[in-house]
Amino acid sequence: QVQLVESGGGLVQAGGSLRLSCAASGRTYSIYAMGWFRQAPGKEREFVAAISWHGGTTYYADSVKGRFTISRDTTRNTVYLQMNSLKPEDTAVYYCAARRGTATTSASEYDYWGQGTQVTVSS
Repeated sequence: QVQLVESGGGLVQAGGSLRLSCAASGRTYSIYAMGWFRQAPGKEREFVAAISWHGGTTYYADSVKGRFTISRDTTRNTVYLQMNSLKPEDTAVYYCAARRGTATTSASEYDYWGQGTQVTVSS
């Protein structure tokens, strides 16, 4: 089993920045990819970004490309999501996820999930 704990959410004005962190513990050797997803009220969970754990290849949703950056620190078993130029439409609960396979944009293919952290962007 792998446990994931997110932190770093909060309230920020439009145009501002936040950095989310997700610390993994447990059987972290089984992780091959990690991702960030988000879910706004009344909407389905959507892909934000993903990273391959060993090679560091990154993937982004078009809506965040150029504004968000995903990175990982394998020595700390932590993945980060740096969010710049935030917009009100970025408001959502952000979830960290991990999987035992290669990175993918599909939420259903991830094996482990964090509890989520709220990000609110005011206009």
